[in-house]
Amino acid sequence: MFISDAQWQVLKPVLEIPKSSPYGRPRADARAVFDAILFVLHTGIQWKFLPKTFPPKSTVHDYLKRWSQSEAFRKIFSRVICQLVECGRINLDECFVDATFAAAKGGGLEVGLTRKGKGTKLQIVVDAKGLPLGFSMANAGVGETSMVQQTLAFMEQEVLPEKLIGDKGYDCDALDDALAELGIEMISPHRKNRRPESVTQDGRPLRRYKRRWVVERTIAWLGNHRRLLTRWEKHASHFASFAILGCIMIALRHLPC
Repeated sequence: MFISDAQWQVLKPVLEIPKSSPYGRPRADARAVFDAILFVLHTGIQWKFLPKTFPPKSTVHDYLKRWSQSEAFRKIFSRVICQLVECGRINLDECFVDATFAAAKGGGLEVGLTRKGKGTKLQIVVDAKGLPLGFSMANAGVGETSMVQQTLAFMEQEVLPEKLIGDKGYDCDALDDALAELGIEMISPHRKNRRPESVTQDGRPLRRYKRRWVVERTIAWLGNHRRLLTRWEKHASHFASFAILGCIMIALRHLPC
């Protein structure tokens, strides 16, 4: 659950806040605060029950707010992905996209009503090995096809895929055209209501669809972080930070020691 010294060296330049004055109260230890946030992410524990071995819950929450506002976790994610690219650990032969639903108990922005109830939708793009490359969040009532370009915009330019594979929910001519302008081929099975003359996919590209379990496995990995199964944060940026942090923890495991 906690990170190694080598992994902390990747995160430290972004998370440590230099003290601007030699006077006043000393700042909290950034690594101890980060470990506390990881503990909340992994266990799903309420803030008031945070063990006293960590910094005070108010301090930890304040740092989460500060790092969320400064997009610190997004910067870390970019750093980790760039290092993985340099090490040749990312496989872009084919990438997969899918979304998952988190019930929202605390309300707030980016919460929508569906047949499952109120919730938030998280979408990720992963490489051929299941490494998360991109992320976006929207209220649960937003269609997954509407989120794809936002997810791609989150990604580093070096890891934009040539082939993006999704389920029937991504069968959309408008999406196909928009991605084609970016040089990306969208591969997904057709919906049942497709007319024969509008069929655009054939069997050869769709063979790749058999490996879509890769993205489903990554979503299951994210589900190991209990704070992502149910959204309790009223601030959308806080929940997004937890989700990006979950992606970071998956990506960190692939960095060479």
